[in-house]
Amino acid sequence: MFTLSGFVILGFFITSGLCTVYQQLSDLSEKKFDFVIVGGGTAGAVLANRLSEVKKFQVLVIEAGPSDEGVLDSQVPLFALNLQNSPYDWNFTTTPQKFANGRRVPYARGHILGGSSSINLMVYARGTVDDYDRWARVTGDPGWSWDEMFPYLIKVERFVPPTDGRNITGEFNPVIHGYDGMTRISLPNRLELPFDTNVRAAADELGGNFEYKLDLNGGNPLGTTWSQATIGGGQRSSAATSYLTREVLERRNLHVLLNTRTTRVQRSSNFRSDGPEFDYVEVFGNGNKSRIFQATKEVILSAGSIGSPHILFHSGFGDAKELQSVGINPLVNLPSLGKNLTDHPSFQVDFAANTTELNVLANSTLLAEALEQWNNSRTGPLSNIANNNLIWGRLPTNSSFDDPSAGASSPHWEFIPVLNLRPIPDPHVVAIVSIVSPASRGTLTINSSDPFDSPIIDPAFFTAPADVAAARDAIRNIRKFFAAKTWEGYIISEAVASAHAESDDELDTFISGNFATTWHPVSTAMMSPKGADYGVVDPDLKVKGIRGLRIVDASVMPFITAGNTQAAVYAIAERAADFIKHDWACRKC
Repeated sequence: MFTLSGFVILGFFITSGLCTVYQQLSDLSEKKFDFVIVGGGTAGAVLANRLSEVKKFQVLVIEAGPSDEGVLDSQVPLFALNLQNSPYDWNFTTTPQKFANGRRVPYARGHILGGSSSINLMVYARGTVDDYDRWARVTGDPGWSWDEMFPYLIKVERFVPPTDGRNITGEFNPVIHGYDGMTRISLPNRLELPFDTNVRAAADELGGNFEYKLDLNGGNPLGTTWSQATIGGGQRSSAATSYLTREVLERRNLHVLLNTRTTRVQRSSNFRSDGPEFDYVEVFGNGNKSRIFQATKEVILSAGSIGSPHILFHSGFGDAKELQSVGINPLVNLPSLGKNLTDHPSFQVDFAANTTELNVLANSTLLAEALEQWNNSRTGPLSNIANNNLIWGRLPTNSSFDDPSAGASSPHWEFIPVLNLRPIPDPHVVAIVSIVSPASRGTLTINSSDPFDSPIIDPAFFTAPADVAAARDAIRNIRKFFAAKTWEGYIISEAVASAHAESDDELDTFISGNFATTWHPVSTAMMSPKGADYGVVDPDLKVKGIRGLRIVDASVMPFITAGNTQAAVYAIAERAADFIKHDWACRKC
């Protein structure tokens, strides 16, 4: 496959005269800040921006990965898949998965400024009304409800037109979007492909569960919708490019330290009843040099659902017996830490197609031409994510399984119809399935006292029968969709791998051998009601029983959203910034 991956301009900010971004630990001399944010990913970038709006706050962000500047694969939307198994990925894998007969699943997480928002596939789906209302119900905080979170979802967005210049009236609902926020959101460029025309025609023909829905982000996405993505001006809009712009990075009270690994948080050496209890952050940087930074107000963990618990385990947080078993001295007994890991499993069903629509990924000449077009105008096939459409569905109402979804507005599965996803010359159509209301729960643990050892990630995919039932239902609906009359002469046949899977057992065998993940881990440091003896953080995202330590990332979600999780993480971080400003008497900031 032709690609221009991995090009990085190191030291960009230094050579351009800015002094708030440091490429390595030895470049930063200060040791004490008001806020130390661990992780410059989706949530960490939001917090860095919002807290540094307050000029009296000194803010440090510590990011383990490099800058996102100059990484072409992180700019060109269709090159996103090149970022997995690259230097910009932590390159984790899961434990052997029981449903997959012991197969391990690659587990990509962003190792770059912007975190996973810099390497994800950019689909922007907020989730459903019921998702957020369930958060409010289980945490006892109405502020997490859809109605209360909606202003934050709006605050995130700068909805922009696609770069093809068309009139997008009737392709989205303008009333439910924001236009003054940080992260650019857009509809796909229309390439006028027969494939997209057929998707719409099939939805109209079949109706019912496939009925066209104006906007997937109105809180009830069930049906067929146009995709929306974190793309603006034809290129990726990540947390780094949107919340950490050059103007923001010029703030003298914001310091961003790259290529530096956080290993632990530590207790205060000068304990005060009114001060933070954990105010030190241990890091390692260039040449394996270590440093301790101090937060005079708060340490904020935004290292993600994998990184934040991993740091806390090595800091003595978690189940006391489990910590002792690996040689770590327990300091804070939080048995729920690392439990409740939830993710969206994914797999795909392939179909041979009869079409002359070109696959730029399979032809180096076409790809070079498309890249030139993208460089010149940010248009063409490279300016889009892989899919222009999404279809959301639920199990039949007479299903014998307890419903794991948040409610009737929440889908059980997502079906993504894609043309020519892979760099192979034969025309083909791919149906990507994601189980978006999973009942399965896994764990994140450690088996070593060395913080540089990788965590043990067990999402326990498909261990709940309801998830398997949802996957079967999705496949049967995919077959129904591609059997619509509009596909006659276009769809030739289903690929051999799944074509003969008809019974439940046969479908299960196919799913078992082919599933992976949608890379949406959440809930490893879940919220619970204030005062509850379970959970990891209170509804204000403060670690239970601890002063001066807060977690702000996807790990705090009590349940996963039935949508791509980045939208929810942005909104969580925006609300958290308001919490923090309020707590530190900055009500008008």
